[in-house]
Amino acid sequence: MEQMLKDRVAIITGSGRGIGQAAAKLFAREGAKVVVSDIDQEPADATVEEIKAAGGEAIAYVGDATAEGFADGIVKAAADTWGAIHIIVNNAGYTWDGVIQKMTDKQWQAMLDIHVTAPFRIIRAAAPYFRDAAKKEMAEGKSVARKIVNISSMAGTSGNAGQVNYSAAKAAILGLTRTMAKEWGRFNVQANAIAYGWIETRLTQAKEQTEDLEREGQKVAIGIPEAQRQMMKMVIPLGRPGTPQEAANAILFFASPLSDYVSGQVLLVSGGLSL
Repeated sequence: MEQMLKDRVAIITGSGRGIGQAAAKLFAREGAKVVVSDIDQEPADATVEEIKAAGGEAIAYVGDATAEGFADGIVKAAADTWGAIHIIVNNAGYTWDGVIQKMTDKQWQAMLDIHVTAPFRIIRAAAPYFRDAAKKEMAEGKSVARKIVNISSMAGTSGNAGQVNYSAAKAAILGLTRTMAKEWGRFNVQANAIAYGWIETRLTQAKEQTEDLEREGQKVAIGIPEAQRQMMKMVIPLGRPGTPQEAANAILFFASPLSDYVSGQVLLVSGGLSL
């Protein structure tokens, strides 16, 4: 069977771990050349090595997706290495929870920065490789589909108590997605979003067994209390969380030719929880 992403160049942020890593490895198996990006060097390098060991092509780009210059840098790395960009997956992110009356401005802004501003900057930086490349192709009578896949959450579609910052940011990325579908549709760009429910990653592991993250010079608690995890299983029709591999399958759909006439959509991947 022909690879669905053969010779396509993909940028995937937050791809040293979890859903992003699963997507990077899946994309590589389907023939894509992947920029693996993570805030930490070790997981990025390890993922690249796994891809190469399996016969794929990948490079690592390490840095904080919210930093000035990150977007231009990662786009340049992809273009300098392979000469084109076809797929952007804005996946990098984390949570920094708190009820609204106790939430600080720093907590609020941090979620907007990583979940909305960082994707905006990457898409903007990639404009020459999406819009300008498409114009040239159209003049030559060619049509090449390009993809933007933004990762949202059911917190963004339904809200979630204790996550007003995260919920607001994940709702905002849906507006960005739909606007890109309208602005760049004429350049054969499909922009879609995925709103995940409970996917088993380090952000959703049992809080009792999870180490805090360090962001913005502060400790950020992650994970879900085990008692709450057990309750969540009872309200998910499939009775369990999704795996990173299952989550990555949805990203592959939106990145592949299977979705060439699908744009501006939000796919809920939640094991039926959205019902």
